[in-house]
Amino acid sequence: MKIFTAYVEWDPETNLYVGTVPGVAGAHTQAGSLDELRDNLKEVLELCLEEHGRKIEDIPHFVGIQQIEVSI
Repeated sequence: MKIFTAYVEWDPETNLYVGTVPGVAGAHTQAGSLDELRDNLKEVLELCLEEHGRKIEDIPHFVGIQQIEVSI
């Protein structure tokens, strides 16, 4: 068993949560609730890993998030 970290955002335009698993191509989805998003992410993550035949050891490790300030 392996635990993955997902990046979750709220999209005010669609009123949906959007989740992405960094380092796993195609592992992204959306849902109306956080519980549904977690279930969707688990399903798509399993499908992506199976489809690409990726070994857990070969997937990049999540390090963190940085905030970058820009003047606009």
